[in-house]
Amino acid sequence: MNISQPPVEQEARDAPYARFAKLFCDLRREVIGQEAAVEHLLVALLADGHVLLEGAPGLAKTRLARLLAEEIDGRFARIQFTPDLMPADLVGGMIWRPEDRRFEFRRGPIFANVVLADEINRAPAKVQSALLEAMEERQVTAGEETHALAAPFFVVATQNPIEHDGTWDLPQAQLDRFLLNIVVDYPEAEDARRILDLGLAESRSALEGAGGRAGGRLSPDELAAARRAVAAVHISDLARDYVIRLVAATRDEPAPIPGVGERLAHAVSPRGALALARAAQARAWLHGRDHVLPEDIRTVAPDALRHRIGLTRRAEADGVTADDVVTALLRQVDAL
Repeated sequence: MNISQPPVEQEARDAPYARFAKLFCDLRREVIGQEAAVEHLLVALLADGHVLLEGAPGLAKTRLARLLAEEIDGRFARIQFTPDLMPADLVGGMIWRPEDRRFEFRRGPIFANVVLADEINRAPAKVQSALLEAMEERQVTAGEETHALAAPFFVVATQNPIEHDGTWDLPQAQLDRFLLNIVVDYPEAEDARRILDLGLAESRSALEGAGGRAGGRLSPDELAAARRAVAAVHISDLARDYVIRLVAATRDEPAPIPGVGERLAHAVSPRGALALARAAQARAWLHGRDHVLPEDIRTVAPDALRHRIGLTRRAEADGVTADDVVTALLRQVDAL
């Protein structure tokens, strides 16, 4: 089914689906040549998970996150991660109020509904620790107080994989908290021309004072309804077994698979299996189905698993990538 043309009967009975179908089409029109990235970003939003966007500069990672945030009725915060960033710059801190002679907690930018953590790997470990608590616990701790984050809370982090000066590798525990690790690649020549045309048109519109896009924004209640619908998508015993077999194969269970286990320093955890199943449910719903197909699992598997496996030094020396391992996994583990 083409998501750009949802069935009339489904659109009539399923308002959240109709909203997301339109949102999918709008984002694909404004972020040209990145259909898979757009789809999987919406998958993560529907599955109530966070996203790590990885790609070279200038590939519309920040644009994609900002455009999505503009469609959600809530607060958006962009945080530029730098080596001198402090945890208080992220979560806030205690401010002295002389008129009341007391300290008051001043909230930081993490208290938003959509948070863009730009160039996340440029911040030191203390900042990553504060972000990790927010992502996992949906709360932040300042001093002796713990503050809950409002729902929805969606983190979109970006990372530049080609520049390593002044960066830190993200801890594996933090990588595991991202539902999906989406790789944004260079567009084809035809798409690059369309991007150029769109960019020139937007520059002209900005100079002429043209307004923003028309239409209402996605409310928290609508997003919550969509997430409930996603959670209700049927994932059969066969589909669940397929997920488990894929994850177990990274641990050489029940038997080693060529090109997989011997290349891994650590395997996928049960959290990875849950992430894969939730993402498959969201993709099935986004494509107008009430049940998960093996196609859904295979499509989201690279983004759900690539950041959850660690390669051995030998594999890295041989030029093997995490995507190579996932490809071998999908090729050799049968869906049935």
